[in-house]
Amino acid sequence: MTQPTKPKPQVTLRPALPKDAPQIAALGSSVFSTSFGYSMPAADLQAYLESAYSIPSLSRDLSNPSVTTIVACPTSAPDTVIGFAQLTRGTSEPCLEGCEQPVELQRLYVSPDFHGGGVGGMLVEEIEKVAREEGFVTLWLGVWEENFRAQRVYERMGFKKVGSHDFVMGSCVQTDWILTKRL
Repeated sequence: MTQPTKPKPQVTLRPALPKDAPQIAALGSSVFSTSFGYSMPAADLQAYLESAYSIPSLSRDLSNPSVTTIVACPTSAPDTVIGFAQLTRGTSEPCLEGCEQPVELQRLYVSPDFHGGGVGGMLVEEIEKVAREEGFVTLWLGVWEENFRAQRVYERMGFKKVGSHDFVMGSCVQTDWILTKRL
């Protein structure tokens, strides 16, 4: 039995601003911990969160010209971040060697309160638009081999598996699938 589709929330997408860093950090930490925290030692999780989702780390991303961060905010609360996605230029993987003009969809996070409402799809569409405008032809991402929900979402969006790589967080080594989509 399929679950009923949630009504699409009224959402505004915009480039992230420096003032959004604390909300992006909190959302990223929360979603990452909920999704993956059970699969690694607590010390490794804490160290990863501090390196990837601290306010200083997210502030660096927001000021990095190689990274575009798009946030989703309810239209009724334009300063409340409920989702974000990052387009990162200059990254690659060996399995992407034959891909034309690749660029990475590095992060896609949506508050669980808004799952199933199309927010993630809106963020990916915006990232794809930015990538196409900049002349990129292939969008790629890494998704944990055990994150079946995300894999299904990406498959519906047209992504295909082309390889894998190790994702290292302290002593924990997990396998991410590398997925691509032609823009």
